Amino acid sequence: MLPGRSSSTREPICRDCAAITTDLTCTRCRREAERFRAGLCIRCVLTDDLTAVLRPGDDLRLHRLIGMLADTGRPESIYTYMRPGTKARELLEAIGDRAIALTHEAFDALPRSNAVEHLRALLVHHRMMPARGSETLARFEQWLAARIMALPDDGTSRLIERFATWHHLKRVRAKAADPETNLETVTHAAKQDITEAGKFLIWLRQHHNAGAEDLQQLHVDDYLSGGPSTRKHIRNFVRWLNTHQSRRTSELDAPFRNAQTMPIITQVQRTELVRNCLEYHHVAGSTRLAGLILLLWAHPLNKIVMLRREHLATTPAGMLIKLGATPASVPEALTEMFWQQLQNPGNHNTANTGTDWLFPGTRAGRHLHPDTLAERLHILGIDPQRARNATIRDLAQEVDARSLMDLLGYSPGVIAQHAARAAVPMSDYIVLKNSGR
Repeated sequence: MLPGRSSSTREPICRDCAAITTDLTCTRCRREAERFRAGLCIRCVLTDDLTAVLRPGDDLRLHRLIGMLADTGRPESIYTYMRPGTKARELLEAIGDRAIALTHEAFDALPRSNAVEHLRALLVHHRMMPARGSETLARFEQWLAARIMALPDDGTSRLIERFATWHHLKRVRAKAADPETNLETVTHAAKQDITEAGKFLIWLRQHHNAGAEDLQQLHVDDYLSGGPSTRKHIRNFVRWLNTHQSRRTSELDAPFRNAQTMPIITQVQRTELVRNCLEYHHVAGSTRLAGLILLLWAHPLNKIVMLRREHLATTPAGMLIKLGATPASVPEALTEMFWQQLQNPGNHNTANTGTDWLFPGTRAGRHLHPDTLAERLHILGIDPQRARNATIRDLAQEVDARSLMDLLGYSPGVIAQHAARAAVPMSDYIVLKNSGR
């Protein structure tokens, strides 16, 4: 502790140098720390309070939970988290009363809330509850069951259940086995499709007194001609009907509504944003680093948040970052920022310890959410979509197609599209696009 001030420089100094005689040690653990309550430090107070609430007895899991929470980097945050009157305190008290078992079935039976999911993630990450595979998949399955139950029982719910199960749930389960896939993005898209398909069938019944078996192209065109742009998400459902309605005699289609313009920034603006990431020291280093990864390599946010420590490597030639098949060189001027992120990735001061995510989230064992990162980047003036489009355009002008795909991990079609917009000679891009490589 540095409770004193130097008389000459006003620098913080220790208790002995400042000649402070007040005892600043905990009366129990004898650590030098601010006395938080009755002569005890915050960690000892937390241990007492958690023991009183959880009443661990001979349950070793609860003893571990108490020790882990009391030993976090910022125990004050845990004290605030479990203060009386909060949802977290109610959950801890219910566990202490043995009204809630440390099982997924017991947690699934509770009303959905951030407090429930935070506590579940903490218990799973620190091995006080068993893992059950992908938590995102489990939440999607629960959402799907509730969504189907809410649909009308006039054939709508049965058809949406078939569509959701065979077109989306099967794909989501397959994606859940791939550690490189951001399942939050996959399930978000699936939810949009399923929700809009249900709305479409309800609209069809209300406006045309028809069911899916009576659906015609004119109905689809009528639906897409008005209303919000989210209606375009019926495309997958309409195409699925073509192959899953045996009596259908004509093909249906719901064409994309292609944007007339592509949101983008200029090279000058992109350079200015890079400067913001380097010089805005009042912004968290993790946010500035994520901004640089976006602005230099066009890595999308849903993949930036999934970067792990293993994606960075040091060699005699310098630091490398692996975003695609071929690692990219990190400019020497940025290596210090990467090292700082490796040493202090953030969110380790509460309960998200022992994770290898480069950008850990607030929930134990989880990475930062892409939406949260997008909000933080706005502090630096970065619009993620415009910035990414500008970066791909500029890189397409500077790097050949094959190297760019290997460095960034983009498909040939995407690179060819941006190269065309950037007026790059297209011979190599066309070959790659047509060959699928």
